[in-house]
Amino acid sequence: MSARRRLAAVIAGVAGVALALSGCLYAQIPPMAPDGGRSLAPQTEGVDAALLPYYGQTLAWEDCGSAGFDCTTVTAPRDYADPSAGDLQLAVIRHRATSGEPLGSLLTNPGGPGVSGVDTVRDSLSLVADETLTSAYDVIGFDPRGVGQSSPVTCYDAAGMDAYLYDIPPGARGSDERNAALEQRQVDFAQACESNSAGILPYVSTENAARDMDLLRGVLGDAKLNYLGFSYGSLLGTTYAGLFPERVGRMVLDGGIDPSLPASASGIAQAVGFENALRAFMADCVTKSDCPFTGSVDDAMADLSSLLERVDARPITAGDGRQLGADSLMTAIIAALYSDQNWPYLRAALSGAQNGDASVAFQLADFYNGRTDGVYTDNTMQALRAYNCVDYPAESEADSDALLAELEQKAPVVAPYWVGPDPCDAWTAPPTGTRAAITAPGSPPIVVLGTTGDPATPYAEAQSLADQLSQGVLVTYVGEGHLAYNKGNDCVNGAVDDYLVDGTVPAEGLRCE
Repeated sequence: MSARRRLAAVIAGVAGVALALSGCLYAQIPPMAPDGGRSLAPQTEGVDAALLPYYGQTLAWEDCGSAGFDCTTVTAPRDYADPSAGDLQLAVIRHRATSGEPLGSLLTNPGGPGVSGVDTVRDSLSLVADETLTSAYDVIGFDPRGVGQSSPVTCYDAAGMDAYLYDIPPGARGSDERNAALEQRQVDFAQACESNSAGILPYVSTENAARDMDLLRGVLGDAKLNYLGFSYGSLLGTTYAGLFPERVGRMVLDGGIDPSLPASASGIAQAVGFENALRAFMADCVTKSDCPFTGSVDDAMADLSSLLERVDARPITAGDGRQLGADSLMTAIIAALYSDQNWPYLRAALSGAQNGDASVAFQLADFYNGRTDGVYTDNTMQALRAYNCVDYPAESEADSDALLAELEQKAPVVAPYWVGPDPCDAWTAPPTGTRAAITAPGSPPIVVLGTTGDPATPYAEAQSLADQLSQGVLVTYVGEGHLAYNKGNDCVNGAVDDYLVDGTVPAEGLRCE
């Protein structure tokens, strides 16, 4: 088996789970004029002639049903290299600046790949922009190609997604029988996606989504792209900066992702991140009266391993008839580890599983998978597969054993549930992405936020990204959980707001605690 085949990776966004620099300053960017040099006319300077009809389109905005929001649809080429290959549609929402003349548009992406930017801005604007930003900018959310209300990746109905995500395959973990069943499951899923997605799968990639962002910049009338991206959204922004460094305005990347890491290395980094987050959870848990574990952190981790093994051997039947196996329980654990605010739910889920009750664990797993009352409220899990399989090139088999040994040594509790047949082996669209450092020479400063205890986008990746970018500026948030902005830390929020509104670049080495 190849390394990619055997190592899982989870790239999740800000909407995943949220229940509840040595003193030297970079040169300050001059403040923008009150209108930011912004024109409502489409911006087509430097655009290839074949793409001018797309950049020159006129937008028809309509009220979205909530005060301050309006929506539109933008037509984009499926293939920027060959616009004659057909079109697709991009859903866009705008929250108008609440005071004075806006500085321009602030594009946002909440993560995934696959989380709806339209839904996030409409339903949870405060997650992506505080009052300082909503006052100064028209905040723009969009569904990337393949996602949500844009031309979507479509695979299964709800029953099919339940079977795909939750059904327990036959045979013992790691056996030929089980692997064969899982491989067939991936073949069936890939074929359904191909049949139901109107031919867009080869074009659903981060590079194309970044080119879509430049199209949005142009049709919105902005000479430069101002952008705030979270988690996978940081990779999307980094990709844009690599393609169009001269068109970058003010860019903040929260939860930086290293674009040079192959899938296997990214998978190990995340597994270790979640293992470390589990240990942080356990250190807190054993001090609480409702914790199902006692003793030291090592004792608690050993007991959790035993619980996972028991559930793997004897799944728990929930009230709706679904069976909670170890994989679904691990999904619930991962979901809860996105924020320490979710730790009470994780204690309840693990206590329930100890006592044969799967209800809270399924609530967490369902939330992660976008499932509510048996209905999937978005296509995140389908779009995520499409992006990852096209973005990440296949890897050789040579390093597989060494990588697995590293995984088992650094993440012993998580490791057994982090390996399996690679779903991308069955994907019908070939991988076209590359993994390489992105430097974006000629860009202005790009602010990268990294959280020291982030399990999903590990801090080391934010450090690496800031080092790679020719004008990268790292801001460190010392804390637990996924992402840093709008998490209640005034130091982080002030650094981001001052940069995006006034152009004040954070001090090199800034650490926020």
